[in-house]
Amino acid sequence: MKITYQDKKKGIIELLPETLDDLWHLSHIIAEGDTVYSKTTRRIQDNTGDKLRSDRGVKKTFTLGVSVEDLSFHIFTGKLRIIGSIIKGPEDLIPLGSHHTIEAKLNTPIKIFKEQWSQYVLKRINQAIEASKKLSAIIVVLEDDVADFGLMRQLGIEYYGPVMGNVSGKQIIDKNRAKNIEKFYQKIVDYILKFDNIQTIVLAGPGFFKNDFLKYLESKHADLAKKSIIESTGSGGRVGINEVLKKGTVEKLAAENRVAFEISAINEILQEIAKSSNLVVYGKKQVKEAINIGAIEKLLVLDNLIRSEDLEESMDMVERMSGEVLVISSQHEGGKQLEGLGGMAATLRYSIS
Repeated sequence: MKITYQDKKKGIIELLPETLDDLWHLSHIIAEGDTVYSKTTRRIQDNTGDKLRSDRGVKKTFTLGVSVEDLSFHIFTGKLRIIGSIIKGPEDLIPLGSHHTIEAKLNTPIKIFKEQWSQYVLKRINQAIEASKKLSAIIVVLEDDVADFGLMRQLGIEYYGPVMGNVSGKQIIDKNRAKNIEKFYQKIVDYILKFDNIQTIVLAGPGFFKNDFLKYLESKHADLAKKSIIESTGSGGRVGINEVLKKGTVEKLAAENRVAFEISAINEILQEIAKSSNLVVYGKKQVKEAINIGAIEKLLVLDNLIRSEDLEESMDMVERMSGEVLVISSQHEGGKQLEGLGGMAATLRYSIS
């Protein structure tokens, strides 16, 4: 994410999304009532041509301004759609007041006007900018001749694979077994290389395949071997990937990784609850009461709850009282656990019960 233009007096910031994570951030930065300007494509009726063209219209690209009424981010397609009524554009081509959907695109600037920029939103922009400088990681879980992949993103884990080998068991005599193992390992390497800027590779799994694969990397792909570490898990597949996350392995290697950090924060809350600690509260009512009396040390809030509950002012209040605010993504397991606690939880400076 980059800021390409800003005028704080007029309440305007123009942002350039560069990754899928940036679009996810934008979905929480833009809100109902904002005005958004971006290049967009719309089919326009053209009565100057033949009848067929007049019926179908022609696609034209221009900059439109819309007053935001709704927006949606689809994690699996990576599309952010911003829906609203048109307030600015070429009036000879489009009627003002009509509805239009702007689809935010990577590397296309989007200008946002807000009546007031909250500290939470400004902080989120800075987090997105800082995140663009941070390391990315991939978890590779090997079990027998199957490899599964988990690509770490701020919004959660993207699962890929599996990649299958054709490796016979050790008890089966197969003169081609060594060749098949090498082919399998190379398939894994090719898959890893599909992703740009991978700085950390966690090799995990219940058996010895991960260790043997690291030896293969050391002999054939030394550059990848330098980025790799070994982690044991009791299971393969996606269960194994989640085991790595819960252990905090990626967090230790890349503390800036958002997902591992959020899951660790949730685990701390759950541990306090399990101890029946009087220094933790959860649920909307209880947490809001703690905010109002300034007792919050660390506040955890589910991202999709912020707008529906109008929590930005409460979050700003916590920070003004030197508390810490952590927004938890609803797209990973930690977010689902927080949702089960009512979407809000906090550790306290002192007991309020």
